[in-house]
Amino acid sequence: MDLKDPKNSEWRRFYKSFQYAWNGIVLTLKTERNFQIHVCLSIIMVLIGTFFSFSKIEWIIVLFLIAGMLALELLNTAIEHVVDLLTSDYHPIAKAAKDAAAGAVFVYAILSVIIGIIILSNHLFSP
Repeated sequence: MDLKDPKNSEWRRFYKSFQYAWNGIVLTLKTERNFQIHVCLSIIMVLIGTFFSFSKIEWIIVLFLIAGMLALELLNTAIEHVVDLLTSDYHPIAKAAKDAAAGAVFVYAILSVIIGIIILSNHLFSP
């Protein structure tokens, strides 16, 4: 990365930071099965929300849940890559770091599903 390169202008570094972020998202989408699953489920939820004409507040909630889930999955992937970079041997602390990151994703996924069920039940079972 050349974000700290003094030869680059501030605006060029700013632009490059977005490019690096986009590259990270694309690489994760290409290589990580769980991220692919979350993206597919997000698309399905957007289609369902469109079909049921979610209210503005429901859209805000759903979009926060989707963005949070994808962001957590990206962080989980980053933590896994850093741990793998530091050691190829089994180490209990490395395992604990990976498991904690995966646990954070799991907790948020459970929350997202519960909130999704609540939002959908209002549309499926309302008179």
